[in-house]
Amino acid sequence: MKDKTLTTEAGAPVADNQNSQTAGPSGPILIQDHHLIEKLAHFDRERIPERVVHAKGSGAHGYFEVGADCSRWTRAKFLSSVGKRTELFARFSTVAGEKGSADTVRDPRGFAIKFYTEEGNYDLVGNNTPIFFIRDPLKFPDFIHTQKRDPHTNVQEPDAVWDFFSHSPEMTHQFTMLFGDRGIPATFRHMDGFSSHTYQWVNEAGEVYWVKYHFKTDQGIKCLTSAEAMRIAGENPDHHHLDLLRAIERGEFPSWTLKMQIMPAAAAAQYRFNPFDLTKVWPNRDYPLIPVGRMVLNRNPDNYFAEVEQAAFNPANFVPGIGPSPDKMLQGRLFSYGDTHRYRLGVNHTQLPINRPHAAAAANYSRDGAMRFDGNYGPAKNYEPNSFDGPAQTNRALYAPIEVRGLAGSHAPERHAEDNDFVQAGALYRLMKEDEKLRLVENLAGGLARVSRDDIVARAIGHFRMADPDYGDRLEKRLKELRKR
Repeated sequence: MKDKTLTTEAGAPVADNQNSQTAGPSGPILIQDHHLIEKLAHFDRERIPERVVHAKGSGAHGYFEVGADCSRWTRAKFLSSVGKRTELFARFSTVAGEKGSADTVRDPRGFAIKFYTEEGNYDLVGNNTPIFFIRDPLKFPDFIHTQKRDPHTNVQEPDAVWDFFSHSPEMTHQFTMLFGDRGIPATFRHMDGFSSHTYQWVNEAGEVYWVKYHFKTDQGIKCLTSAEAMRIAGENPDHHHLDLLRAIERGEFPSWTLKMQIMPAAAAAQYRFNPFDLTKVWPNRDYPLIPVGRMVLNRNPDNYFAEVEQAAFNPANFVPGIGPSPDKMLQGRLFSYGDTHRYRLGVNHTQLPINRPHAAAAANYSRDGAMRFDGNYGPAKNYEPNSFDGPAQTNRALYAPIEVRGLAGSHAPERHAEDNDFVQAGALYRLMKEDEKLRLVENLAGGLARVSRDDIVARAIGHFRMADPDYGDRLEKRLKELRKR
């Protein structure tokens, strides 16, 4: 077999890849050494900016297969007929840690899916919990700052985490989930995924539904205790990543059954909880889970950087029949995700193979920009409307209009009949078995024991006591026991 020739990035053969060009054997390096400069310059830029959140992740290719005709609720073609398959790429991740952090930390897990549909890419960006910490995007940067390294100590500070929680009672529900038994999944394969947000589905007749996505793992739920997670983090910080990689290599393709909660649009105003509040669930007894299909992951990426690190999921990528809801956090993410990708990957990140449409053709008037690597649409006109057969609008909206009312301004969330920040956290606590409650309290007490200020601790315990008096009392008692040690 003929030996391959090493070349520069322009394709010119490299004469010497072991010795830099210098002024004589012992002299300084010459700037004319193009191969050296190109090699170093590329190396200096190999690490694109890290994701602000969800920095460490794993991904795989697969497909979604429809199991029930969804046309009564949505006109999205990829959901239109039983047996229809759509190519997809999924990425799982931790939220707060950097790329080098351990997989088994107590943290929500990102659960993002890119469906390559015939009508364009549809991105669904969720977590392994059906809710989130906060309900307003204005608080998101502050919340994430509490999860990241402190500007003075350069480590995550318990005072910051718990101080912010103590001033944000809406976080009580998510903290109850996060510090409970499901707070640390055993693997990515053994956890559920949720849209968390409420989305809009609209059918051909224009009928509108509010929906939530639930991806239920077919492998069964498996989780780690705090002790198990700490041990694995020390032995193999990439445990979740390697588990997914090896399972697919063995042909053990993980799968999830998609089940939907579907609410007629007219029911939203009178529902007992605000259906667009990201800190709340819709109890299953109100809106039962309806099976609609199955996601299967059956192929590992060939190159992690190209396919996982550069994957860009944007919840603003909708297809006909699917749209947003008035969920404030979702509304903020519709802007923030795309803006992040433009900063991290560049304005042309949508042309990368992992991000471009696979089953549809992109046709628009975006031109130029850094890293434009296709033909840039050649001589075609770059404005619309035009008289030269350029792509034109369809005059049909992807989704139904959302009714708005009231005055523009900064408003507290609209409250429904049973809305408060503690009712669902208390209900979740009371659903737990006795041993689950003990582990939950132990995990919470272990975190609060590291807080330096009594006023922060008192406010935090007060939130759990508002959820359920027994919940707060147990936590306070256990914390006192730990502090006596």
